[in-house]
Amino acid sequence: MDATALAPLLTPQGWALLESLPPYEESTALSLGESLRAQGHSPELVAAALTQQRLRARAQGKFGPFASQMLFTPDGLEQSTRLVVAAHHAKRYLQAQVSKVADLGCGIGGESVALAGLDLPVLAVEQDEATAALATVNLMPFPHAQVRCADAFSLDLAAEQVDAVFADPARRRNGRRVTDPEQWEPPLSRVLGLREQVEAVGVKVAPGLEHRAIPADCHAQWVSVDGDVVEAGLWFGPLAPEGPGRSALVIQETLGQATSAHVLQDPDCHDPSTAPAQVQAVSSPQEVGAYLLEPDGAAIRAGLVAHLAQRAGAQPVGDRIAYLTGASPAPAELQAFLRSWRVTEVLPLHLKSLKARARERGLGRLDIKKRGVEVSPDQLRASLRLTAGAAGPSETWILTRVGAARKGLVLVVEPA
Repeated sequence: MDATALAPLLTPQGWALLESLPPYEESTALSLGESLRAQGHSPELVAAALTQQRLRARAQGKFGPFASQMLFTPDGLEQSTRLVVAAHHAKRYLQAQVSKVADLGCGIGGESVALAGLDLPVLAVEQDEATAALATVNLMPFPHAQVRCADAFSLDLAAEQVDAVFADPARRRNGRRVTDPEQWEPPLSRVLGLREQVEAVGVKVAPGLEHRAIPADCHAQWVSVDGDVVEAGLWFGPLAPEGPGRSALVIQETLGQATSAHVLQDPDCHDPSTAPAQVQAVSSPQEVGAYLLEPDGAAIRAGLVAHLAQRAGAQPVGDRIAYLTGASPAPAELQAFLRSWRVTEVLPLHLKSLKARARERGLGRLDIKKRGVEVSPDQLRASLRLTAGAAGPSETWILTRVGAARKGLVLVVEPA
């Protein structure tokens, strides 16, 4: 479905029908569609309205209550920034005291909603005409927001009185993720060239962007929401009050609303393009401590594992393995960034003995995590042939390499 399929909704009759629909229910969608067509509504309008209600239901997780008044396409919803993350972006612009923000390549306008929600004047620019129409609808409640259908790089930022820019280059092509930043649309170097016109530039980038590709004079921040790494951002000039470096922002949310947000930064890193620091790992399985500490993905991407190890008094279980081990669980001030597990056993990663263990203990459920070993948790679980179901006991296994050993081990753990 592309944005043009929503054209029937962009009329008074179409909008009224959409607003009259009940919340989307898969079980009743077919009968509701038949009823609406029987009332004389065109098949195109009915399909567009029901599709939109389904997308709005999905969008609740990203946009919370805002979703019920917005229009989406599947791709636009997939690529849009979560509102809780966009709110942190908008806070940077507000604290920088900028007067007008250009949201270049705004898509359906998610970032602009967050900016305009803080009463910041926004010029949302989108080259695709149909997508720009959706952004216009989504920004209608905000008098300080304007949508322009244009090539973002055709703008004269000075003439538009823009003193800050946000850009989110497209990182997918033909359904596939594009890893080379110079193959993004527009290329990262072209976006960074906007710094010649304004100091305050923010760029949303892929969380897998290599550190060496990051400009040395920016602050790079990786973001996770409920444990999932969702993006990284490059912040320049007044948008980076922390100064050059790397940090992790860890957010917990419920229905589009942040319930907690914590930032971790290594005060010794002043150049985000440098390789992350390393810390010596334990040398053997016998040195595995009573606890295993699992860093949040944003902290791992930001290269802060060594920093966490130092502060927690722990060591990596193996070279370049982002699990830490120590005598104590994570201290209170680091619990947002480190999940603590109590280690109960250390076993060889040997299928025959693991099968025997699962059979003897009557395991019904098995949670498997892994790093540093070429083993599929799903295939291993299937090979064990667990038969007890929910009635049987459960265990959590962490598959990894410990010390200098090339062979994998299984750490049997339980939440601390």
